[in-house]
Amino acid sequence: MVRAEQVPEATRLRLDGGRPPSPEAVAAVNAVCDRAEDTGGSSPVIVELAGTPGRGWTGELTVGLVSKWERALRRLERLPTTTIAVADGDCGGLALDALLATDIRIATPSLRLVPVMADGATWPGMALHRLVQQVTGAAAVRRTVLFGTPLDAVRALELHLVDEVTLDTAAAVSAAAELAAGFAGTELAIRRQLLLDAHTVPFEEALGAHLAACDRELRRTSAEAAT
Repeated sequence: MVRAEQVPEATRLRLDGGRPPSPEAVAAVNAVCDRAEDTGGSSPVIVELAGTPGRGWTGELTVGLVSKWERALRRLERLPTTTIAVADGDCGGLALDALLATDIRIATPSLRLVPVMADGATWPGMALHRLVQQVTGAAAVRRTVLFGTPLDAVRALELHLVDEVTLDTAAAVSAAAELAAGFAGTELAIRRQLLLDAHTVPFEEALGAHLAACDRELRRTSAEAAT
């Protein structure tokens, strides 16, 4: 696992994609979310990812556990702080799930995004939804979603599923944390949600949310000006 230790104040989460979703993985993600929410998003969350499960990985899974895992990822995706992923080698299962729920994604040249297989078909988890949602057109990831064709680092970068490919992940994480400095709290979470909704929500439905965000921002800046 490639680590990035140049942002010591960051909250860190390490997920082994070689393991299936588990109560321990759910608890680890929720603990990181608790800490980020308790501190108001004052520092970034760095998520270190690698690994993909082998055959038989679904043996102990239940729908209830999968639901808890997906809900934990949704919390990660909505945090009031910047989330920075560092992905190395084959990333499937938990690793791919978490990567697609982060804000800034840094990969090593060995990265491959690998949708996991279950009984001769790709696993129909929310990673498939995020893959399609985050690229321009479903055709770009059709073979990946339907047949599990991996996406290497070059292709993932072309599709903007990762933001940078580098061997110096520590420097890249430090630069990402510097970029994100000062952007935290509820306002960041609102902007992220508007971004996520833009791909699927029609203009007429989105307008209300954008106007509410504008109103909130005007009230906030007016209050700051009055102090």
